[in-house]
Amino acid sequence: MQGSAPPPALPCTDWRAVAVVVAAGVAASFHLGKVAITAPQLQAGLGLSLSMLGALGGTFAMLGAVGGVLAGSMVARAGARRMLVLGLAATVLGTLLAVLSASYAVLLASRVVEGLGFVLITVAGPTVLARQVQAIDRSRAMALWGCFMPTGIALAMLTGPWFGGWHSLWAAAALGSGAIAVLVLWTVPRAMDTHGAAAGPRARIAEVGRGPALALATTFLLYSLMFFALFSFLPVLLQQRLQVEASTVGLLAALASAANIVGNLAAGALLPRLGRTVLGTAAAAAMGLCALGIFVPVLPPWAAFVLCLVFSAMGGLVPSSLLSSVPQVTATPAHAALAVGLLMQGSNLGQALGPLLVGSVVDRHGWPAAAVCVALAALAMGVTVRWRAAAGRP
Repeated sequence: MQGSAPPPALPCTDWRAVAVVVAAGVAASFHLGKVAITAPQLQAGLGLSLSMLGALGGTFAMLGAVGGVLAGSMVARAGARRMLVLGLAATVLGTLLAVLSASYAVLLASRVVEGLGFVLITVAGPTVLARQVQAIDRSRAMALWGCFMPTGIALAMLTGPWFGGWHSLWAAAALGSGAIAVLVLWTVPRAMDTHGAAAGPRARIAEVGRGPALALATTFLLYSLMFFALFSFLPVLLQQRLQVEASTVGLLAALASAANIVGNLAAGALLPRLGRTVLGTAAAAAMGLCALGIFVPVLPPWAAFVLCLVFSAMGGLVPSSLLSSVPQVTATPAHAALAVGLLMQGSNLGQALGPLLVGSVVDRHGWPAAAVCVALAALAMGVTVRWRAAAGRP
């Protein structure tokens, strides 16, 4: 980022601090996933429709889609460590606000507060890591950060059923975020709060938006739309479509989310051998075909769940492939930072649209309609990947 102070010279990477920063990201995604695992309770207790649940689940992503650049400016000006703690504090405040009320309006407002914290955490977290670790360890640290989303969602799915109701889960999530905020203050050096300048000029932003990064962002949008179209409603789907008992819903949903971690880690090994075009095309085809078997009642429940695992694992190939393309499609570090921001905008927009779109069509036409939405998004993603390859872009 232009005008930023150089990262502090460190004798060695403090992996304890890295672990705490990654834990902050996991906590942020836990707040994202807690709506999905408690969806049946929210439906029964507050009389919410799938569209209303989709609004609760999509709030974080919508804020990220419109506020990512602003969050980056705040991190640059006020310091990454300070904004990371502020983000965690916002998730605590929003969660406690929801616990104190049983109104859908208040619950939605609380998700806005939590969502602001989520955006700050997901922008400040990698910024801290980029400055905290030595260059030789940076790829390893970023690989760990890249797993924060599926890890937090899997943790929410796994632990959600342990609590007697959604109020208890919300309170536990607030306690966890508060504890991690204290750990951030304890382990992350104050040097991470060195002030810097804002992002580059408008001309540079426009240049990145017109370039190859736009194709990468579009691919990320379509992938994210498909992924969250399934995982935002997976607990409900497991109970209604696959007839899974409530006691095992959390375990199966956590397993499906964890499969995405495997895909993320596998992408690093497969990318040099197969290339981005092959991985992107394979992921799009697999996710689209799996959606047909998951949402359309033609397979036995166990087979449909296996397809959930394949859907998640194959989808995990996409984020690492896209993010690793950024240095090859940008000319300077400033352009690269803006390109990454554009990719995150696309990811968050897809994350917002997926639950809203699928919740609406399932309310009107049933679960098979969700298969049509995902299949069309997969087709569009395949076209985008092939178009990028035909244009000579990585």
